[in-house]
Amino acid sequence: MIATILHGKGLAETLRAAARTEIATLTTELGRAPGLAVIQVEGDPASNRYVRSIARLCDGAGARFQLELLPATTSLATLLATIVRLNADPAVDGILIQLPLPAHLDPNAAIMALDYRKDIDGVHPINAGLLAQGRPALVPNTPAGGMALLRHYGVALRGVRAAVVGRSAIVGRPMAQLLTLADATVTLCHSRTTDLGAVLRECELVCVAVGRPGLITAEMIRPGATVIDFGTNVREDGSMVGDVDFASVVEVASAITPVPGGTGPVTNAVLLSNLISAARGLP
Repeated sequence: MIATILHGKGLAETLRAAARTEIATLTTELGRAPGLAVIQVEGDPASNRYVRSIARLCDGAGARFQLELLPATTSLATLLATIVRLNADPAVDGILIQLPLPAHLDPNAAIMALDYRKDIDGVHPINAGLLAQGRPALVPNTPAGGMALLRHYGVALRGVRAAVVGRSAIVGRPMAQLLTLADATVTLCHSRTTDLGAVLRECELVCVAVGRPGLITAEMIRPGATVIDFGTNVREDGSMVGDVDFASVVEVASAITPVPGGTGPVTNAVLLSNLISAARGLP
């Protein structure tokens, strides 16, 4: 059996088209384009690429993009003052703090300084709490994109046994909560899980976000399971691979996301959805 490949490009294009229409409507209603501000501290080449992709995304959708580029030596006080200023700016609907920050800057302090209503990445504790309670929230883009991909391909979730491997605050835990809200029965796995393969073989759906290339192999997957790979690991040759050993798991699963080209394109498109929600005053 060869798995169906769950490509994200087509869905991402659909989401971007819908966002362009919604942003045009919002621009008329607000008398200005919805605005996204990205706070970036210099020094991380990967962040440079990501920020450029966000700028292109906003430009293509008709949203206003604003980059607050701070020097690598910036102080925490300067970073927090930048956040407070953007919180108060009525032309800024969404704020994204580009992580990771340099070691001398406390990311938790930066996140706590955010107005949760402009928290476009869904990282503020208030948004996390709202999600945990099943209430409207700005949800982290990566797991929200994973859910959109599952819906797009008609993957059944109600009553399904699912495992999420990885318990990060921005992917693993919110993904587990979203699946629970969709009536899946979820096991949240992590580095201390005993016999990970035994747990995964019980599940019809496996979602992986740990940052360890090839961690999940074919013998760990139940035949016919759906596998969502959020991993983005860059090899020395510059190629990108996921957390799942794609070559072996594709022979066992019924459906699997590729890396690259699976969850990644959808993640960026969902960012626009969060910007629209923030501009409309949600949550």
